Amino acid sequence: MKELSAQARWEQHTQRPLLALAVLFAVAYAVPIVDTSAGHSLTAACTVAEWVVWGVFAVDYLMRLSLSPDRRGFVRQHWMDLCAVVLPLIQPLRLLRLVSTLMLVGRRARMASQIRVTTYVGGAVVGLLMFGSLAVLSVERDSPNGNIRTLGDAVWWSFTTMTTVGYGDHAPTTGLGRMIAVGLMLSGIALLGVVTANIAAWFIERFEKDDVEERQQTEAIRALTEEVRALRAEVAALRRTSVSG
Repeated sequence: MKELSAQARWEQHTQRPLLALAVLFAVAYAVPIVDTSAGHSLTAACTVAEWVVWGVFAVDYLMRLSLSPDRRGFVRQHWMDLCAVVLPLIQPLRLLRLVSTLMLVGRRARMASQIRVTTYVGGAVVGLLMFGSLAVLSVERDSPNGNIRTLGDAVWWSFTTMTTVGYGDHAPTTGLGRMIAVGLMLSGIALLGVVTANIAAWFIERFEKDDVEERQQTEAIRALTEEVRALRAEVAALRRTSVSG
């Protein structure tokens, strides 16, 4: 059995703890937005938790970089991870911290061999709906001309935006809200493409399997036909021998 590299062992051992921290990040991000009556101490604790989770994912990237045998190749291959690590340091906005952490969580989850594409896509859809709703609610709720005031409005808007339906009954009015809308639209189109590709691949696989089974049956029938012909020839030969004898 081939021994795992140090980088692969690190990724294997840290997969579950990092996903658990991702759940903690989700809770810490959601609480101050959903609970508008949250005090300063609770809001500050949630902010600290968000930074801690982002910091752990940043340390995870640095550890994988240090354990990689080809560090330049690792940086080229994981340039999005590097951008996600550096992004909040350039401008520590809460929205940037959300985007960077989601990028790191998503990239890390994709490396897990036990996570199938369907699970990954389903988790990505739920995560984008949830965080998109919370993000747009946080920036649109206090907008004078905004019409996204409740969590229900935000979830409905996120769903219609991701599916590119866009009824128009709810729409962001702030610049930041529109940036979130663009991100959700692009993500929805990308996920729809992945789902469509998976469905097409499934049908192709089924058709190929049916073709293989049909070819196997044809070959079996051909082989049986040849055996019957050979038996008939032998029977005819035996008859001729008995008649001549």
